[in-house]
Amino acid sequence: MKLLFDFFPLIAFFTTFKLYGIYPATAVIIVVTLLQFSYQWFRHKKVEKIHLFTLVIVLVMGGLTLIFQDDTFIKWKPTVVNWLFTVILLGAPLMGRNLVKDFLSGQTSKPAPDSLWTKLNIAAALFFLALGSLNLYVAFNFSQEFWVNFKVFGILGLTLVFVVAMSMTLIPYIDDKAKNSK
Repeated sequence: MKLLFDFFPLIAFFTTFKLYGIYPATAVIIVVTLLQFSYQWFRHKKVEKIHLFTLVIVLVMGGLTLIFQDDTFIKWKPTVVNWLFTVILLGAPLMGRNLVKDFLSGQTSKPAPDSLWTKLNIAAALFFLALGSLNLYVAFNFSQEFWVNFKVFGILGLTLVFVVAMSMTLIPYIDDKAKNSK
């Protein structure tokens, strides 16, 4: 259910784009993201940082798209998000943090070496850098329709492949009892 909740703005954007075009889809993603944020706030009295981050980016990039009637801004949104992830992932070690380790270490039952976590953190940063760059390439070298399909299915698919590959590197750090109980 949470997965559907997290992807609802993207589904609403895609559906509205197919029926009415980019500007109505942009308005819908703004409204749905605001509703998602509000629901989470009123229900739990807190909001996940990723939802706050997404809301701000959607409001800024979507708002500029609607104000100037220029789809360039909404096309830049995935790149802005991915490149900010890159900066955050690369900047966290300067503050003594490894965000990939913070996020995934609970999935392992045996401690993985810090060198592996460092490599995974760098790999994630490079992945988001490449994904943001690929988005720009597709956005400005292909049709709007192709870009929307890429945004919804291509970025999601590439991210899924990356997450699976990253998870595969952690298999040695999941003990056999934990593997069998899942």
